[in-house]
Amino acid sequence: MTKYLISFPSAAMVVPDEDLQAVSDAAHAVVQEAKDAGVWVFGGGIDESIPPVMVDGDGSVTEGTYPQTKQLEGGYTVLELPSREAALEWAAKIAVACRCAQEVRAFGYDPAS
Repeated sequence: MTKYLISFPSAAMVVPDEDLQAVSDAAHAVVQEAKDAGVWVFGGGIDESIPPVMVDGDGSVTEGTYPQTKQLEGGYTVLELPSREAALEWAAKIAVACRCAQEVRAFGYDPAS
């Protein structure tokens, strides 16, 4: 089984305020479906009100992040699935619930994880 990251940036989800509850309910329903199917690993959204920091090996902390991840935000789901096709099917369900396209990436296999 492979773990898949299914995600979207915050800017992709443009929903009128009056539809936010419906989107939330639909997203929670997909989460519950994934849990019931036994494929749920983790999911959530980046809290954009908390700025990122970098922690070095000596424990020193500096504000900011790597330049290429400066815009890392949005929603993330990790599912453990038997195939890429299954990941695409789940991504489509999440896309319907969140009303925006989803990016799908596979994690490399690590027998220790």
